[in-house]
Amino acid sequence: MPCVMNRISIFVDGNNMFYAQQKNGWFFDPKRVLEYFKRDDITLINAFWYTGLKDPQDQRGFRDALISLGYTVRTKILKEYYDDSSGRYSQKANLDIEIVVDMFNTVDQYDRVILFSGDGDFERAIELLRSKNTHITVVSTEGMIARELRNATDRYIDLNDIREHIEKVDN
Repeated sequence: MPCVMNRISIFVDGNNMFYAQQKNGWFFDPKRVLEYFKRDDITLINAFWYTGLKDPQDQRGFRDALISLGYTVRTKILKEYYDDSSGRYSQKANLDIEIVVDMFNTVDQYDRVILFSGDGDFERAIELLRSKNTHITVVSTEGMIARELRNATDRYIDLNDIREHIEKVDN
C-alpha cells in the first residue's frame, strides 16, 4: 500500500511573490492560500512567510495578520545595493537561506512542500528534498519561474491557474 502523503508545509518567498503578483496584476489572499491547500485529507503542518523589511516597523499590520492566520513570519532588513550597469540602487533582502534552513529543519514533519517562489537558487534544495521522498510543488508565474526550478520540481502550478481560489477579494 503506498504511503499517503497528506502532511504539507507551505513556504512563501514573500518578496518574489510580490513581484509575481504585480506582474499578474492581482494579489492573492494568504488566508485563501491556506484554505486552498488544506483540503479534507490534508493536514497543514507549517506555513512560513519570508519578507524583507525597510525597518523593524515595516509591514507590521500585515505581519500580525499573517501570524494570526497561522504563518510563521521570518523577516530580514532590506540591504541597499548599487547596480553598476544600471547606475541605480536597489533593495534586496535575500531570505533563501532562511527558507532552505526551515525546509530541512522541519523535513521530518511533512510529506509535501508547497513553495511559492520562482527563484532558481532553490534547485539544489528541491533536489535534495525529493531524494528524501518529499513531493515538491512550486507555485509561481510564467516568465518569473527559473527553468532549473521548474525542472527540479514534481509539480508546477501557475498562480493564474488557481487565481479563482486564492485571489484577494475585497469584502
